[in-house]
Amino acid sequence: MTFLSVEIKARTEQLERIRAILTARNALFKGIDHQVDTYFHCNYGRLKLRQGTIENHLIHYSRKNKAGPKDSMVTLYQPNSNSQLKEVLTKSLGILVIVKKAREIYFIDNVKFHLDTVEQLGSFLEIEAIDKTGTIGRKRLLQQCEYYLSLFQIGKQALVKNSYSDMPLSSD
Repeated sequence: MTFLSVEIKARTEQLERIRAILTARNALFKGIDHQVDTYFHCNYGRLKLRQGTIENHLIHYSRKNKAGPKDSMVTLYQPNSNSQLKEVLTKSLGILVIVKKAREIYFIDNVKFHLDTVEQLGSFLEIEAIDKTGTIGRKRLLQQCEYYLSLFQIGKQALVKNSYSDMPLSSD
């Protein structure tokens, strides 16, 4: 499955306040996912194997590193939990970095919210407006992201341009 999403990532120490806003808006709480994301070397975009208590996918995505809303073309594959996929990818591509986090997952309609506590990196909010059917469009996805950014009172200085995979490898 390949789809377009528009995403925003921000550093925040306000997870409790954001959680309260989501709860007040009747966001669907999917749970807390303890995730290990193994990023592999690849020629284009990013390739990661997510192993979590809720989400388990091989994910390839391509997006620019920039602060604020960014388009991301995402392809998901859900492997069998008993597969040797990680071993195959590790032997063929090599591991770039491993990121461990606790992620609270919420939904309001097509918008997914992540309240992340990432080992060695801190606390973050991710807003991901998703168009899996191709019927919403980039303009509306962008509007949704900007609306929630304003609602949560996240300033531009808090916006993060890089993937979690880039942060341990750079000074950004």
